[in-house]
Amino acid sequence: MNKMKRIWATAMLSVLGMASAFAQNGVTGINTATTTLKTYVDPVTNIALVIGGIVGIVGAIRVYSKWNSGDNDINKELMGWGGSCVFLVVSALIIKAFFGLT
Repeated sequence: MNKMKRIWATAMLSVLGMASAFAQNGVTGINTATTTLKTYVDPVTNIALVIGGIVGIVGAIRVYSKWNSGDNDINKELMGWGGSCVFLVVSALIIKAFFGLT
């Protein structure tokens, strides 16, 4: 029974020693992940702005066609498309500000 306790204690000490070694690698891993993530922020925000521009153009064409056809519900359509464009532009700016890249 004494031999089992020694084996158990040895196993626990080796696990705890490995955990502290992984903790040191964890800090460098988090720093590496942060710098890697910051490299993706600019392309993602540019894509969001491009999508916002495309949505704005499509929305403008739809509102214009409804306006020319005499539809009375233009305000609802305009608020929907305009709100989506504003959301995409503001979300791109917030993402840049969140990562300190403004």
